[in-house]
Amino acid sequence: MSERQHVDEPIVTLDCRRQACPRPIIELGRHLGDVEVGEVIAVAADDVAAHHDVPAWARMRGQEFVGEAEADDGVPVYRIRRLS
Repeated sequence: MSERQHVDEPIVTLDCRRQACPRPIIELGRHLGDVEVGEVIAVAADDVAAHHDVPAWARMRGQEFVGEAEADDGVPVYRIRRLS
């Protein structure tokens, strides 16, 4: 594993499965402060809107959308690095 991959590993993963829009974004906003600046928080969300909402939220809030991965059960996991 490269240093960049290690740095992109989430410190906190929010389980927002079976939560409809806008709940995953609300939870992300509530818990961003759970990680330090520079660390990554992730949201596991099966709501289809999260695919667009999470990157848009990160952009609007001045945070870095790191990317999307897949949980063991196939649910998308969206990673955001806290920048401020």
